[in-house]
Amino acid sequence: MMKNILILSLLLVFGGSLSAQKVSNFTLKDVRNNKQVSLSDFSNAKGVVVIFTSNVCPYSVYYEGRITQLIAQYKDKGIQFLLINSHTENKESESEMANKIAAWGLDVPYLADKDQQVLDAFKARKSPEVFLLKNNGSFSIFYHGAIDNNPQVATDVKERYLKDNIEALLKGKPAIAGGRPTGCMIKR
Repeated sequence: MMKNILILSLLLVFGGSLSAQKVSNFTLKDVRNNKQVSLSDFSNAKGVVVIFTSNVCPYSVYYEGRITQLIAQYKDKGIQFLLINSHTENKESESEMANKIAAWGLDVPYLADKDQQVLDAFKARKSPEVFLLKNNGSFSIFYHGAIDNNPQVATDVKERYLKDNIEALLKGKPAIAGGRPTGCMIKR
C-alpha cells in the first residue's frame, strides 16, 4: 500500500514535467531582410528547431558547421530552422548579425530578440541552446538541450542529441533525453 502511495505521489509531482510545454507564437525581425517572421509562419512544418546563438561566442562558432549540416539534411523533410540572437552587446547588434549570417551563407531566418522577450519565454540561458518544437496544430517543446555532447571537437561527438530527436519526431517516436547546453551565458 505504501509503495503504491509513493508511486502515485511521484507521478503527481513529476508527471507535469513529462508533458510537452506549449509554445506561444512570437514575431521577431529577420536581419537578412528586415522582415518580421512569426513562429506561426511555419504552421506547415513538421517541426521547428529554434537555436539561441551568438555572433561571437566561441561555442556558437564551434557549432556553425554542424548547424549547417543539420539544416541541409532536414530542410526538405519538413524541419524549419530559426536562429535567434538575444545577446545585447555591440558585436551582437542587428547590423553585425546581418554581416554574420551573410558570411555564414545560410538561408534561414536569423532573428533579433534584443528585448529578450522570446529568450524569457523559452527560459533559455546559453548560446547555443536548442529547442525542437513539434507541430500538432500548435507548437510544443519536443526536445530542449544541447546539439550534441562535444561542442569543441566535432569529430569526437558520440551523442547527437538534436539529430536523434529530429529523427524521433519525424518517425513519431518519443523524445530522447539529451545533454545540458554548454555555451556562453546570455546576459540579461
